[in-house]
Amino acid sequence: MNYKVKNVYGKTSDEKICVSVPGSKSITARALLIAALAGGENTLYGAQFSDDCATFLQCLKDLGIGCEVSENTVKIRGCGANLEKTEASINVGSAGTAARFLPAFLAFQKGRYTLTCSEQMKSRPVSSLIDTLKTLGAKFTFLERENSYPFIIEGTDKPKTEISVNIAESSQFLSALLISGICANAPLTIKAEGRHSLAYVNMTLDMMWSFGVTVKEIDGGYVVDGSYSAKRYDIEPDISAACYFYAANKILGTNISVNGLMPHSMQGDIKFIKLLENFDGGEVDCSGFSDQALTLAAIAPYLKNPTKICSVAHIRRQECDRISAIVKNLTAMGVKVEEFDDGVKIYPAAPKPAKIDTFGDHRVAMSFALTGLRAYGIEIENAEVCSKTFKDYFTVLDGICESLVKDC
Repeated sequence: MNYKVKNVYGKTSDEKICVSVPGSKSITARALLIAALAGGENTLYGAQFSDDCATFLQCLKDLGIGCEVSENTVKIRGCGANLEKTEASINVGSAGTAARFLPAFLAFQKGRYTLTCSEQMKSRPVSSLIDTLKTLGAKFTFLERENSYPFIIEGTDKPKTEISVNIAESSQFLSALLISGICANAPLTIKAEGRHSLAYVNMTLDMMWSFGVTVKEIDGGYVVDGSYSAKRYDIEPDISAACYFYAANKILGTNISVNGLMPHSMQGDIKFIKLLENFDGGEVDCSGFSDQALTLAAIAPYLKNPTKICSVAHIRRQECDRISAIVKNLTAMGVKVEEFDDGVKIYPAAPKPAKIDTFGDHRVAMSFALTGLRAYGIEIENAEVCSKTFKDYFTVLDGICESLVKDC
């Protein structure tokens, strides 16, 4: 479906609006796997079950993990780090977190597992993680291209206990190894190579601690040891989703807030909301909240000064080449934009009517809807792609517009 954005600039009231967003995708995915590795029954409250997390949950079920879902609560009967199933087939679809986390888990299991995916996922980076899992002792049979999805993985119950992983393309590689490192049945030392923001790694460490595993940092490496304890766990609202509404405040002068948002959240994107408070253009290192590079690009034309977004070369290899998506869509709106290897520079402008090419990427769809809140004629093509993380995004956006606009 296509979504025609409503231009509400200059028509809004000063009414305070409070909206709800799904639970954090990043926290949900980590909690699902940690709970699956814990012994006993775990209850996760506030879980997100958009496409990515639903896919992750289905993979766990296909691996024999007991799971029960009721609205946004999920109960998981953990396997105690050892799967009973020694053979299974799972499809990670387009869920990047599942595609990185589950191979690391299965590398420690004595079994043979077939992992398939969507066409989109076949081009997303995973080779650095696979190289590390080979060093660990896992064996791979690649069904199409070397070091890429789809593949068969044969795990090992005698893993090497000192490994390294290159995280230049994604910090998820390190998080994946940290979470499943407890399956080694001995202290596992992991060293990270390459540069990448560690915001999400710190989230992983915090959550592991919550479930009873303290990771020690020794001589530049992470030492994982111990076991997870079953528990009840509350999942924070997704700050990546919340950011769209705070960005709308920035360009509309509105007063929209998100239920349950914590100012000291462990989610890295909280930095973006803080940035917006006093930002009116300038250079921004977005490496610590790279999911918001698109959001910032979408509102940058309305800022007083040019905005340079940098240090996000890796977003070229996400659901789409997000830097190219920024350039193409802003150019279509008549906005001057300069492209660099690791980012863009956007100049103030009055965007013109245009159809937004989402490239099958949920964040492209949700971000450029913001541009249309202050410009006429912005239409989001294939808007349904937002179901990957926020199925009701455009419904919520419509509700906000109806509540705020003085004269419809």
